Amino acid sequence: MSNIYPDKLQFHIDGEWIDIGDRDVHHVVNPATGEVISDLPKASKADLDRALDAADKAFPIWRDTPVAERAAILHKAADLMRERASNIGQLMTAEQGKPLAQATGEVGASAAQFDIMAEEAKRCYGRVLVRPAGQNSFVKYQPVGPVAAFSPWNFPVFTPIRKLAPAIAAGCSIILKPAEETPASAIEMIRCLLDAGLPSGVAQIVFGDPAEVSSHLIASPVIRKVSFTGSVPVGKHLMKLAAEGMKRTTMELGGHAPVLVFDDCDMEKTLDLVVTGKFRNAGQVCVSPTRFYVQSGIYDRFEKAFTERASKVVVGDGFADGIEMGPLANPRRPSSVGDMIADAKSKGAEVKLGGHRQDKDGFFFDPTVLSHVPLDANIMNDEPFGPVAVMRPFDTLDDAIEQANRLPLGLAAYAFTSNLHTANMVGDKIEAGMVAINNLTVSPGDAPFGGVKESGHGSEDGPDGLKAYMVTKAIHQA
Repeated sequence: MSNIYPDKLQFHIDGEWIDIGDRDVHHVVNPATGEVISDLPKASKADLDRALDAADKAFPIWRDTPVAERAAILHKAADLMRERASNIGQLMTAEQGKPLAQATGEVGASAAQFDIMAEEAKRCYGRVLVRPAGQNSFVKYQPVGPVAAFSPWNFPVFTPIRKLAPAIAAGCSIILKPAEETPASAIEMIRCLLDAGLPSGVAQIVFGDPAEVSSHLIASPVIRKVSFTGSVPVGKHLMKLAAEGMKRTTMELGGHAPVLVFDDCDMEKTLDLVVTGKFRNAGQVCVSPTRFYVQSGIYDRFEKAFTERASKVVVGDGFADGIEMGPLANPRRPSSVGDMIADAKSKGAEVKLGGHRQDKDGFFFDPTVLSHVPLDANIMNDEPFGPVAVMRPFDTLDDAIEQANRLPLGLAAYAFTSNLHTANMVGDKIEAGMVAINNLTVSPGDAPFGGVKESGHGSEDGPDGLKAYMVTKAIHQA
């Protein structure tokens, strides 16, 4: 059904949709077929300068727009996204590959972010400090200024909206650069904002060579804030660029989520959750449950049941009925995942299921289960970002926590237990920005989303996510 996809795409600057013209292009590929389905114009430096100028001019106007008016536009954009969810979901499946139901569901969850931030902006209160009679001191929050935001391809709408919604709600202007692999669904999100009445210049969307676009935008004195979701190496590079101008940053970087399965857990409920969660979006999720540490007494039983369930995951084109897992997003991913599995096998891991690229068009990969994976295997130390579950047994709570914390990453972590003391200890001791116990919910929208250690800093979502786009000012009157 990729015929719903437009043959030519555009980007948007200062109220104008811009065609390819004489610009370089990126060829958008359907990952289920490997075929080119559209051409996307890459912004030139002149285009980027125009976007910067538009954001600079729009900021003071939008900053001074009453919060109720900003909120009304965000609510209207949310309604438009829900009305257009079917169309946007089809675009997302065509360009990213995830099953259509998951894509449409992502659009609905994304629309909720507009609603949440619209209301959070109304509740962003300052405070009055205690002072002697005749004096006043108070604290207020103000928008940081124009924002440069960069988002990846795995959640083509949900990840960029986590940047758009709080920035716009706070009163900032923003230049968004989504992934070139998945442009159309993000473009339609911007269209919803514009159709809801967002003024020209408040939100621009551009595409191009990632290194060139990021370095050009971040170097500009116009940009006051950088938000990035992606890999640790790229995040560190962008932080260095931002440091040159002392720009505020939010970095949501890689994860390698541990899953601690204790012998007193509800086995059936745990399996229902983790198998579905592991292969959601073909494992291309920064908070995907990946490193399964299973208590020794139930290890063999858990591994067998997990493998049996994983073997029933239906893989195919996301437009087909009954599909539970689509292809990997681009031609690089099957090779990368395959190399990590080969390395683990060479070091002693047991392949219980899968392990291979599927012999068909597109970028499909088997749901894979590796058992007794040694700690020196690359896949135990580097995020696979694919449909691979790796397992090891543990004996004690202390052992489990030590293994969960052994990496320099700390985004999400999960634990399954019926013991309240164990749950409390896990919540306290695991080094991660988000810990889910007996569930996999780490991004409900009203709670902070972000990591620790090399998984980044700052939070998205909820009041913390809004404050990330604001500066704190103290005013003292005598």
